[in-house]
Amino acid sequence: MARQTSGAHERAHWQTVHKTRDPQSFAWYQETPSISIELILSFGADLNSPVIDIGGGSSLLVDHLLDAGYTDLTVLDISEQALAVAKKRLSLSGDAVEWIAADVTRHPFERTYEVWHDRAAFHFLTDADGQQRYVDQMRASLLVGGVAIVATFSPDGPEQCSGLPVQRYSEETLSELLGDGFRPLRFEREAHATPQGKVQHFVYGCYQRQ
Repeated sequence: MARQTSGAHERAHWQTVHKTRDPQSFAWYQETPSISIELILSFGADLNSPVIDIGGGSSLLVDHLLDAGYTDLTVLDISEQALAVAKKRLSLSGDAVEWIAADVTRHPFERTYEVWHDRAAFHFLTDADGQQRYVDQMRASLLVGGVAIVATFSPDGPEQCSGLPVQRYSEETLSELLGDGFRPLRFEREAHATPQGKVQHFVYGCYQRQ
C-alpha cells in the first residue's frame, strides 16, 4: 500500500519506490487485509455505501471489497505508479473503482463518503500543519454519521518506514488529535508480520463523524 504524504518531494519518493520494487516486498503488504475488511464490513451501511481508501495504492483491499460486492469504491494515493499497479492487477474489474492520484491533505474532494479507511498513511504526516489539514479533509469529506477507520503505528511500532519518519499513536493520542468531531467506536491492535519476517505493531481506531 503506497503511503500518503504531501508535496512534490514525497510524491517523487513514492513514485520511485513503486517503480523499483515488487509490491509483495513492501513492509505493509497484506495478501488479505483481514482487520480492514472486517471493520469496513462492520461499519459500512450497505454494499452501496461510498467507501474511500486513503493511501490505498497497490493494496489488495480494493480487490477484496469488490469481491464482497461493494459498488462505490474510491482509492486515493499520492503515487500514480502505485495506482497503476492496482489497475493492471484488477484489469476490467478496476473500471468500477474511482482512482485519484493526489495528496489527501490538498485534494479538492467533490463528494462525501460513508466510510473513510486509512491503513498506514496518516502516520507519515509528522508536522502539525499536515496533520490538521488531513483531519479537516476527513471531516469535510465524511458524511455525518459516517465512520473513519484510521490505522497507524502504535507506540511500540517502528519509528520509520521506507526511509521516512512516522508519527506513532496510542488510542488516546489518536483520539485527541482527531478531536471532538469524531466519536470513538472501537479500537483494534495488530501485530503485522512483514514479508521480511519482522513484526510491526499497529493500532486501528474507528470513529463516527459527529
